[in-house]
Amino acid sequence: MPFGASTAAASGTAAPDAAERFEFSFSVDAGKALGRVGGKGTLGPVLYDGPAIWRATDTPAGEATLRITRAAHAAEVAGWGPGASDAVAGVPALLGAHDDPAALVPQDRMVAGWIRRWPQRRLTATGTIWEHVVPTVCGQKVPGLNARNSWQGILRRWGRRPPGPAPDTLRLPPAPELMASLAYHEYHRFDIERRRAEAIIAFARRAATLEGVARLAPAEARYRLQTVRGIGPWTASIIVLLCHGDPDSVIVGDYQIPSYVTWHLAGERRGDDDRMLELLEPYRGQRARVQGLAKSAGAPPRHGPRLALRDLQGR
Repeated sequence: MPFGASTAAASGTAAPDAAERFEFSFSVDAGKALGRVGGKGTLGPVLYDGPAIWRATDTPAGEATLRITRAAHAAEVAGWGPGASDAVAGVPALLGAHDDPAALVPQDRMVAGWIRRWPQRRLTATGTIWEHVVPTVCGQKVPGLNARNSWQGILRRWGRRPPGPAPDTLRLPPAPELMASLAYHEYHRFDIERRRAEAIIAFARRAATLEGVARLAPAEARYRLQTVRGIGPWTASIIVLLCHGDPDSVIVGDYQIPSYVTWHLAGERRGDDDRMLELLEPYRGQRARVQGLAKSAGAPPRHGPRLALRDLQGR
């Protein structure tokens, strides 16, 4: 996958390089259909604009910008840039056409209620790896606000402008060649300590090869990602969940998710990975989907300390 310098944005009247209309058996016009793709914050590779979704991505053919306009069971897609055709072809999976929410069979009243509440919720599959690495590593063992600020700072400094008539806040992730060339201390300005900085650098050095992980089965993909120093089960599971749309890419090692699951499925305010996995075992094959529904259902009553925000600037 090429990660060259960004293509200059064209005027808002630029004709698309590729266009397609897709029709689906399910509604695609509900909310933030791409979930956590793009990371948190104003800048990023995903922007919601009413019924339209703007998406910037890298493809084997080059960079691309997409405008996906949704209405009921259809999506009108326009693409710009050398990777436009490849990116347009990936839109059905991006909107969840590969996914089967009905595969989640409720084993208790709580999950049955979630299915009734969110019957159309589908998992996106981006088919890409690198775009998820930096925002996910930014979130390792820090509060969400800290992760968001780090990711936004990186995008402001090194994010790439996508091709075509892209909105001002749409950004491609930094090129891995650039990220691999940096010293770890250059990440300190974004409150990223040496451990996380070296994880990003190590992955960036192997990004071209590791992009092929997108074509592997989810379990093998998670294993391969964890061969990179600093990439553990938590990071690998999130990347595969987003890349593959894998409903069983269960997230372990998270500060909050176990308690969401134990609270809703067992009435226990504080949980750990072992207890969470015990409760999720009846849903093997769909455990990540259940985790996502538990998060949407709300947090347990707060108690105990919060993770402290870090400040590494100037170190």
